[in-house]
Amino acid sequence: MGIKRQNMDKRDFDKEAARWDEDPGRVRLANDIADALIEGIKPASDMDVLDFGCGTGLVTLRLAPLVRSVTGMDSSRGMLDVLEAKIAKYGVRNVQTLRVDSGPGNVPAGRYDLILSSMTLHHVQEIGPLLERFFNLLAPGGLLCVADLDLDEGCFHSDNTGVFHFGFDRDRLQAAFLKAGFEGIRTRTAAEVVKPAGEGETRTFTVFLMIGSKNTDRKGAKREKS
Repeated sequence: MGIKRQNMDKRDFDKEAARWDEDPGRVRLANDIADALIEGIKPASDMDVLDFGCGTGLVTLRLAPLVRSVTGMDSSRGMLDVLEAKIAKYGVRNVQTLRVDSGPGNVPAGRYDLILSSMTLHHVQEIGPLLERFFNLLAPGGLLCVADLDLDEGCFHSDNTGVFHFGFDRDRLQAAFLKAGFEGIRTRTAAEVVKPAGEGETRTFTVFLMIGSKNTDRKGAKREKS
């Protein structure tokens, strides 16, 4: 959740990290997304996972007992410090962290069976190149799972610093998945978040989970050479 915006107007996730998990709504949202993800893909013990924008690891640590390994990647040192403290506290042996600068070109090399991105994509300006990079990183038969906001008119965040997309149109994002090479795309509502809307009113925001698969390695191999 902590991948930063790619220009000078960056939200300072390092400063927020220490108290990030103190928001019960944020923890509940992460758990709802994790529940939908686990139900939707049935994680297996031979899976190597990349959690892109892992933040403090709320989803990472839900997946860890179910898979072989998880790499929690984020651009915020503060977020990763919190996750590393949890790893040490609970003796988690199959989770490692990786700090990289934001941007699709900085996604690390590797080979993964599952890549997930939870409430991070709206902080990334150029979605297409990132989806292509994810495709290339996945092993044949691998899965990409993206959880993010439906269109929200810029009302979900109290401060839109670092937000490039005010939610996503599901059809347009699915088209971007297809363009990147993913197949078998399926989408469901993963969570609902109720927030104050002023003068005693509330508004309900929905979070979707979109899953796509890499059914062949031919396209990925071609892209890696170019």
